[in-house]
Amino acid sequence: MPMDFKDKCVLVTGASRGIGKATALAFAEKGAKVGINFRSRIDEAEKTLIELSGNGHQLFQRDISIKKEAKALIDDFVNAYGKIDVLVNNAGIAITHKVDEVDFEEWTSAWEQTLQTNLFAPAHLCYLAAHHMIKAGGGSIVNVSSRGAFRGEPDQPAYGASKAGLNALSQSLAKKLAPHHIHIGVVAPGFTETDMATETLTALEKEKMLQETPFHRMAKPGEVAHAILFLASDESAYSSGTIIDVNGASYLRS
Repeated sequence: MPMDFKDKCVLVTGASRGIGKATALAFAEKGAKVGINFRSRIDEAEKTLIELSGNGHQLFQRDISIKKEAKALIDDFVNAYGKIDVLVNNAGIAITHKVDEVDFEEWTSAWEQTLQTNLFAPAHLCYLAAHHMIKAGGGSIVNVSSRGAFRGEPDQPAYGASKAGLNALSQSLAKKLAPHHIHIGVVAPGFTETDMATETLTALEKEKMLQETPFHRMAKPGEVAHAILFLASDESAYSSGTIIDVNGASYLRS
């Protein structure tokens, strides 16, 4: 399957590093013009921009957890390229908030921040991008979820809940937007070799996690990016509503 994105304009949120960076690189390799959204890591975003093959790529610094910033991001992107063919909602956060350890203020803060970034922001961006896609006659949206949406996240329950909500949002929109020739997919990774994983996992936690998969390794960002490109491609339109697990058989859904 060629998965050709020549002349396609693709916006990837949280694309300065990790899965977002690998996704931006993969789309550029397939001929797309890529918009790299990032919140604060401008040095890393600039490095990613330099690494993209082809030309016509741009940086878009916006904090999508803020509603007006999410709108400004889509406006900026469409003003720059004249259209939006593909939206990849990759940006996300994970905050530890153990129910039996944190106080109520810490608990509510974790929920508010997590849902704002992981669920509300993608919902707003889906809405805004979809309206441009409807006018253009079609497009695709891929949302990056998590294995945690299915297996639960005891130490980060807001994270698991936000990703479960993202799955439901995606499938609801897949049904609603299909008549407009907009297809929507979800990729649900397990632990992936990213800077975030390196920064947050202790050696003991990493070893425990590696024992969960028969591959005995983390996913590589490029492996997640491959699934994202598949779901974003024109050839996968009839797979709209699909959730692809990329977790090394560490968690199998029936």
